[in-house]
Amino acid sequence: MLAVAGFAAINAGCGQASQPIGPVVHAAATSVPTATSAPTPDASPTPAPTPPGFTTTDVPPVVDHGPRTGNLVALTFDADMTPSMAQRLATHQARSYANTKVLDILEHDLVPASFFITGMWAEQYPDVMRRIAANPLFDIGNHTYDHRAYTPNCYTLGTMSQAEMPAEIEHTFAIITPYGGHQTHYFRFPGLCYNAAALAAIGPTHVTVIQGDVVSGDPGATSAAPIVRAVLTRVQPGSIVVLHITEDNAQWTDEALPDILSGLKAKGLQPVTLSTLLGG
Repeated sequence: MLAVAGFAAINAGCGQASQPIGPVVHAAATSVPTATSAPTPDASPTPAPTPPGFTTTDVPPVVDHGPRTGNLVALTFDADMTPSMAQRLATHQARSYANTKVLDILEHDLVPASFFITGMWAEQYPDVMRRIAANPLFDIGNHTYDHRAYTPNCYTLGTMSQAEMPAEIEHTFAIITPYGGHQTHYFRFPGLCYNAAALAAIGPTHVTVIQGDVVSGDPGATSAAPIVRAVLTRVQPGSIVVLHITEDNAQWTDEALPDILSGLKAKGLQPVTLSTLLGG
């Protein structure tokens, strides 16, 4: 296991992250974990091929999970927002993409968690963003500005050019960093989709890419039960669990969360922030 260096700089939103704890996997092909196909635990790290014109220092580290020793896990919540989602809100086709019941549960039970915020979501929900930033048990990471994909054919997400990729991340940091709180230099690709070219393109941002080894499948779920089952059948020490706080397209997350928390407790697993899990 390799320790993370310089976390004080990372959490202040500046500086370059060094190699994090746990296996680091650079996928050469588009990586799209699903609720029925999780990454193989404890797989040996596989470096991506370095694109022409780049050195290995240009490629950011990619973290799928933390240390498999101990009993720590990280619950992460994506706050997605796309132009089409914003349009649905504006035309009253959607009620909300901010599930504050999730925050109620986490706050009531004093559960640490990490949030990956899109810039558009922060602009749409500044009060909720301030609430997240005000909680010392919460980490804040970057999930791009408008949730466009960094690879082709990533679900139904729009895509961007490689030239836009680093600017999209920097623009989002400029939006979320002023909220304060426990800011990190963590970044999650929309749809968890990435390839070697995307990694090379975002190298200048000096982010640490956070993926996850437990994908809950909460977007589009029709009840809480499959979300709970997806998490509790795959979770293990060091796991990074991917959930959402986007209510109208992940409306069962708050219903599933109490059973997830009680199931983690029964397994002897303790939720912590990503920065704690990865040694910050």
